Amino acid sequence: MKVLVIGGGGREHALVWKLAQSKKVDSLFCIPGNGGISELADCIEMNTGDTEGLIGFSKQE
Repeated sequence: MKVLVIGGGGREHALVWKLAQSKKVDSLFCIPGNGGISELADCIEMNTGDTEGLIGFSKQE
């Protein structure tokens, strides 16, 4: 499964860390993410308030 986490704080890092351990997760993305998250997921530079951009990215992936 593909998972998109929106945010770049400590809670999001904890979610990404745990999701990265799952065998069910094939692709893991984070918008915008941070340095720690980027070691576990593909971070995408995008404003979290850009609703159209988030929808477009989700549909594309």
